[in-house]
Amino acid sequence: MNNEVRLNVKSKFINKFKSGYPLIFKEAILNINDLNREGTPVTLVDEKSKRFIGRGYYGKQNKGYGWVLTRKENEKIDQSFFEKKLKRALDARKKYFEDNSTTAFRVFNGEGDGIGGFTIDFFDGYYLINWYSEGIYAFKDFVIRSLDRLTEYKGIYQKKRFDTKGQYIEEDDFVAGERAGFPIIVKESGVNFAVYLNEGAMVGVFLDQREVRKAIRDKYAEGKTVLNTFSYTGAFSVFAALGGASKTTSVDVANRSLPKTIEQFSLNGIDHEAQDIIVEDVFKYFKYAGKKNLKFDMVILDPPSFARTKKHTFSVAKDYKNLLKEAIAITENNGIIVASTNYSGFDMNKFKSFIDKAFKEMDGKYKLLEEYSLPDDFKTVKEFKEGDYLKVAFIKKIKG
Repeated sequence: MNNEVRLNVKSKFINKFKSGYPLIFKEAILNINDLNREGTPVTLVDEKSKRFIGRGYYGKQNKGYGWVLTRKENEKIDQSFFEKKLKRALDARKKYFEDNSTTAFRVFNGEGDGIGGFTIDFFDGYYLINWYSEGIYAFKDFVIRSLDRLTEYKGIYQKKRFDTKGQYIEEDDFVAGERAGFPIIVKESGVNFAVYLNEGAMVGVFLDQREVRKAIRDKYAEGKTVLNTFSYTGAFSVFAALGGASKTTSVDVANRSLPKTIEQFSLNGIDHEAQDIIVEDVFKYFKYAGKKNLKFDMVILDPPSFARTKKHTFSVAKDYKNLLKEAIAITENNGIIVASTNYSGFDMNKFKSFIDKAFKEMDGKYKLLEEYSLPDDFKTVKEFKEGDYLKVAFIKKIKG
């Protein structure tokens, strides 16, 4: 590893780091410009007394400049450090490894498991590592070696989720073990999913929505007409159909959503021709549904935090309330809206205020039935609230 850099922490931020905040951020560091090579180990010290606060590494990602990994002055960031953290994370997911009905889950969730900057997901014997900065990628060998020593696997794949400025990226993201034949068929709560670890950043299913999908199937879908917007590969629609929905309609602007959704339906013995799969801008579809006076018993809203199409720029922070109003307009009385966001810039209380405002502006009434955040394999730490990003509310539209 490179020579360590001492970072002087401004007095007003010292207690924040001491209390367990893991993200190294620009405003807190006096000499941030001393950092030049990602992967450099850093020691945080009090700007005045020069006392040790913590040790970590420099790695630039959209959140900040790196992560604090230890607050013990004599603890080294080495192979045994990584192995210890990974072992603890794997042990904590024991119940998932033993559950034959779910063979896809997260085994290491960045700062939640003690090392910010990367995640590891498990897909029926294959591990997928997501690297979020060049800084953490410098520790790649520690992570691979730890997986070698601690697990039996079929293969390891990786995604470099950072800007490599045109440098070489592995063609199919393969790292070690045996190459998978794609798709890998995994199970979630007994439902089949086709997963591709070699096709860009997304693999076919968002694992953090597991409990929400299960709730839709087991509690809400029976006999309902269901609209799934921003549907991606149709996972919510599959669970709704398996829960007895009378019909599902999946809408997504991406062309790939059509074959991918057909594939997921077919894997679960569902006749995709009995469902509607529409490739269209969701906002355009809302207008169409309004004009045709279409109404649904359940509307699922899980938009990306930011999206741009030819006619629309959508940002959760600014536009979610208006998106909810569009959904309210086409939801039947006593129908359900599943409102979801993975935007980390506000908390559940703020999210609920959007829901409240949307209904008030539509002169509508509602009842909040239940809410979900991340499942326990997506471990978080209370000192870093931004890490607990998922907010989902099941809302009943009450006849006014």
